[in-house]
Amino acid sequence: MRREKKSQRDSGTPDYVFKVGGIALAFLIIGYQSALFVHRAAALRVAALRDSPDTVYVVDAAVAAGLLAEIPEMPELSEVLDGTDGAEAGTATLAVRRNAPHSKGVEQLRRSTRKTESFRFNPNTVSVEDLMRLGFSEKQALSIESYRAKGGKFRRASDFARSYVVADSVFRRLEPFIHIPKLDINKADSADFDDLPGIGPYFAARMVQYRERLGGYSYKEQLMDIRNFDRDKFDALSDLVVCSVPRTPFRLWTLPQDSLRLHPYIKSWQAARSIVLFRENTPSDGWTVQALEDAGILPHEDALRLSKCRIEAPRQACSGEQILQINEKNSTFPE
Repeated sequence: MRREKKSQRDSGTPDYVFKVGGIALAFLIIGYQSALFVHRAAALRVAALRDSPDTVYVVDAAVAAGLLAEIPEMPELSEVLDGTDGAEAGTATLAVRRNAPHSKGVEQLRRSTRKTESFRFNPNTVSVEDLMRLGFSEKQALSIESYRAKGGKFRRASDFARSYVVADSVFRRLEPFIHIPKLDINKADSADFDDLPGIGPYFAARMVQYRERLGGYSYKEQLMDIRNFDRDKFDALSDLVVCSVPRTPFRLWTLPQDSLRLHPYIKSWQAARSIVLFRENTPSDGWTVQALEDAGILPHEDALRLSKCRIEAPRQACSGEQILQINEKNSTFPE
């Protein structure tokens, strides 16, 4: 009896009342916050369902070019992957990214709940939206976009690291995902060459002209054949360029004398005429650049350079008369 009375007396004390009230208030707050969260999530879900998809990819280059021509407000290309860095470079796959406008609530939620991602990107073309996905704030992303809009370009990953908005820790995380396509010297125009470090309009024009004389570069070290294009200039850009296979091999064994003379490694009319005479008087299985050097037609340095070029295979079992007929038919240097 005394215990029951004591329990009833304790239940009416202020401490007991505060405890019960505190627990009730906590449950009320949790319930209210849960209701707000559910309501907000539901509203955002409804809003998100009314939005357009974030990204549209067009893989076919012709279709993408048509879209960009027909729709002036089409955003910039997010990235152009120009094949591999080796001989097969140049098989382009075009991807067009378009960010759809979203409701204000969806955008705010995305910013507040955005998770840092790591994916392959080109810092010269990546969108502001994707920069934010990579972990940059909106202000930082806009700063990078402003730098590019003013003509700035990231030639190497190290250039991106030197940007004042790119923290060292962020760069270490993103470095494996940075992809800056290299310039194919067999496809670049003078403006592309001019954009390389240490190359102005003069050398850009010379690089295009020399490519035309060669019929296409066979290896990137051929740039150093250009007058005053020294090793230092080449080393400054060698890691930024690749050399795809020339579209047309040099027709050393079929071109006539006047066309042979146009090639940079055949430096005289006498050498061109001697090559023609060599073809007319030597079986086709003996047609090699080394044989031209052994016969004294080409000096060692020119023969060595020519041997590295892409050359057509000798025509088998061609008689001297057949060779003359081929020479008359092929009277122009390959484009």
